[in-house]
Amino acid sequence: VQLQASGGGSVHPGGSLRLSCAASGFVFDYYTIVWFRQAPGKEREGVSCISSSGGSTTYYADSVKGRFTISRDVSKNTVFLQMNTLKPEDTAVYYCAREKLMWARCDRSTMSREMSYWGEGTQVTVSS
Repeated sequence: VQLQASGGGSVHPGGSLRLSCAASGFVFDYYTIVWFRQAPGKEREGVSCISSSGGSTTYYADSVKGRFTISRDVSKNTVFLQMNTLKPEDTAVYYCAREKLMWARCDRSTMSREMSYWGEGTQVTVSS
């Protein structure tokens, strides 16, 4: 199983980035995928998740709701995180992760569940 996060970079406040999480080694559409982030000196924070079976259910942390959009492309085995109106407080290393169980729910509780696989992070820096 592999998860590869990419798409990070440096932007000014108000800018946009799109993160990608390319997955391999498992049946992609069977598992909820989750984005987390960790800023220096802070605890890891669950950002968003998207459910299995085509991504019919999504969840967003309050801190990103209305600004971030998660989606999945089954044909590419990839989950995307479109981040708009970025703020300095969005600065962090972003990680994608896979749920332990097939067909797991995607909701607030997902953010505190143990994930079975993690990708390497991608750095997002928002500064003027």
